[in-house]
Amino acid sequence: MLNIDNLQATVADKPILKGLSLSINAGEIHVIMGPNGAGKSTLAYTLGGRPGYEVTGGSAMLDGQDLLALDPHERAAAGLFLGFQYPVEIPGVSFVQFLREALNAQRKGRGEEPLSGGEFLKLAREKAALLRLDMDMLKRPVNVGFSGGEKKRAEMVQMGILDPKLAVLDETDSGLDIDALRVVGDGINAIMRRPDKAVLLITHYQRLLDYVKPDFVHVLAGGRIVKTGGPELALQLEEEGYEAVAA
Repeated sequence: MLNIDNLQATVADKPILKGLSLSINAGEIHVIMGPNGAGKSTLAYTLGGRPGYEVTGGSAMLDGQDLLALDPHERAAAGLFLGFQYPVEIPGVSFVQFLREALNAQRKGRGEEPLSGGEFLKLAREKAALLRLDMDMLKRPVNVGFSGGEKKRAEMVQMGILDPKLAVLDETDSGLDIDALRVVGDGINAIMRRPDKAVLLITHYQRLLDYVKPDFVHVLAGGRIVKTGGPELALQLEEEGYEAVAA
């Protein structure tokens, strides 16, 4: 599904990704862990097409389509979802209207008919229930006044509504308490653990992996993947640290 080959990227003219290669098949959950400054968020933003992240070499293909040749909204329509470590607030825009516009814009990009108001609200209620989020919250401005856990759950509702092929989740467990962690983990499983979907989960800690069981764990250091293993690698990193494991 996702094939990254020798990807190189700079931020403010500073090389961050230095020849990163990774392949993710449909039906798989991959985890990337690594020390601060290793390039984890840079990888997520580069795949998403965030301005300021300049690709200087390599390739990234999603289902045979060149991601790097697409604008950010085209990448989203192609099936890529990017979850942020710190979801932004958008005062004055109701979450439910934001989600409906986002979904119908993607449907238009794929040549599909837009959902009616009734169809969309039915879908939104279904996905909000998965994340135990009250629909009244979705009538509020986007993320305004939300706690850290509520922002992450609302973002997972957005993921459920957009129904991507590939979700790249950048530190989704950041700021979550124990209960919210379980709810978000269960939501990821319900939405994305399917034979035709895949997840690239970026995290510092093992704790989310108690709920979202990965197929592969990768250590990212110095802009490259330096070690790959199974779920046991995350436990080893937790016990021994990055330097000991990646040496």
